[in-house]
Amino acid sequence: MSIPHPPPGSAPTGPGSPQEVPPPPGSFPLDPATLPKAIRDELEAPDPVAIDTAATELKDGLNHCPKCGATDIRHRPGSDLLICLYCRTEWHGERVEEAFGLGEGIDQLDGTVVASGARDIAADVASLMSFKCTGCGAEVTVNTDSAMTARCHWCRHVFGVNEQVANGAVPDAVLPFHIKKDDAVARIRQFVDKRRMFALKAFKEEFTPENVVGVFLPYMIIDGRVSADVIGQGEIQTRRYTRGSGKNKTTYYDADVYQVDRHVDFTVDDLTLESSAERGNLDTRANTNNIINTILPFDTKNAVMWNASYLTGYTSEKRNRDVEHLLPRLEDQLLSIARAQVHESVSRYDRGVRWEQEGVTVHGTRWVSMYLPVWLYSYHQPGRNGGMLHYIAVNGRTGETMGSVPTQQWKLLAAALTVGTFLEGIAIWILRNAS
Repeated sequence: MSIPHPPPGSAPTGPGSPQEVPPPPGSFPLDPATLPKAIRDELEAPDPVAIDTAATELKDGLNHCPKCGATDIRHRPGSDLLICLYCRTEWHGERVEEAFGLGEGIDQLDGTVVASGARDIAADVASLMSFKCTGCGAEVTVNTDSAMTARCHWCRHVFGVNEQVANGAVPDAVLPFHIKKDDAVARIRQFVDKRRMFALKAFKEEFTPENVVGVFLPYMIIDGRVSADVIGQGEIQTRRYTRGSGKNKTTYYDADVYQVDRHVDFTVDDLTLESSAERGNLDTRANTNNIINTILPFDTKNAVMWNASYLTGYTSEKRNRDVEHLLPRLEDQLLSIARAQVHESVSRYDRGVRWEQEGVTVHGTRWVSMYLPVWLYSYHQPGRNGGMLHYIAVNGRTGETMGSVPTQQWKLLAAALTVGTFLEGIAIWILRNAS
C-alpha cells in the first residue's frame, strides 16, 4: 500500500501538521479601521521629527579649553562666557537658535518637531553615569539627580554630563546666570523688608537670604503655528435707568445681544512651559510655585548650546514631563493667546462678550528643552496638612523678584479695618463740607 505524498512545494497537512497549531497572539495584522477613532488617529499620526542638538565633541564627558586643553572650565559670573581656570582663556558658547535655525520657519511648521533633548524620557534609564578618565584611567560617576559635573579624584580632570541620556537630565540649551548671588541676596532682602510689618514672627527671626540657592529649572520652549475659533454672545448697551429710591435703588440695563464668531491664525515664538511635575504643581494650599511664573519672561533667544560647565556651582532639577504630558497645558495657553488676539475686534460690545465655545487647532509645533536660571529662597511654614512652602524667586537674567512671605493674619485685618475707618472719615468730611 503506497502513502500519498503532497505535491512538491506544498505545505504538509493532516494531524500534527504546523497548520493545526494555533498562531501566537498578536500574529495577525491589526486593522486600524476596526479601532475607535481616537486610537486610530494616534496610531496613524506621523512620528515627531527630531532635531539633533547633541554636542558630539563633549560626549566623552570632557570639555577642553580651546587654547590649552585643560578641563577645569567654569562659567564667568555675569556673562555668557566660559573661562579656563588654567590659562584664563574666555569664549562664548554658540547660541542654540542660530546653531539650529530655531527662530526660522515658525509660520510653516507642520506636525511635531522635537529637539533631541526634549525626546520622551526612558523609564529604565538610570540616573548614574560613569566616565573613564582618559588621563589616569579611573572611573568617575555622576549622579544626574543632583549634579551634572564631577572631578576625577586622582588627576583632577573635570567631567560633565553632556551626552543626551534619555533620563531628562540633559536639555538642548542652557541660559546662563547673569545676576550674581550678592545681587540676588540684596533683592530678596529688599522684597522682604517692604513686607516685614505683617510678616510672621518666626519667619522674621529665621530669615537668612544668604541661604538663597542658584538653580537651573527645566522648561520646554515651544514655537507653534495655530488657528483658533471662539463663539459667544456680545452685548451693546442701549439704555440705563434707575428705579426706586434711597437704599432700595436698582440700576437696570437694556442691551442688544449679538452672536459673535471670531477666527484667528497666529504663531507663537518661545512659549515657556515648566517641564517638571513638582514645579508645575500649582496647589496654592501647599506651596507658592505659582510665583516662579511671575518672574517671566527670560531672554531665551540668548540661550547657548548645552554645556555642563555652565552648571558648575549651581544645582539643577531634571525634566520629568514629556511632550504629550504638556499638550493640555499648551492648549490652555494658546486659547488665552487667542482671546487676547480677538480682544480689539470686540471692543464695540461695551457690555462685554461671553465666550461659550472655544477651539484651538495646532498645525505645527517645535519643542526645545532648556534650563533657565532662578535664584530661589524657600521657607516652610508649619501648619495643617504639611503646612505651606513659601518661595521668593529672582530671575537669574533680569533680576525680576517676586515671592510669598508668611503673614500674621490679625495684623492684616487690623490694618484693613484702620484703612476702612480712615476712608469713611474722609468721605463724611467731604460730604459735610460739600453741603
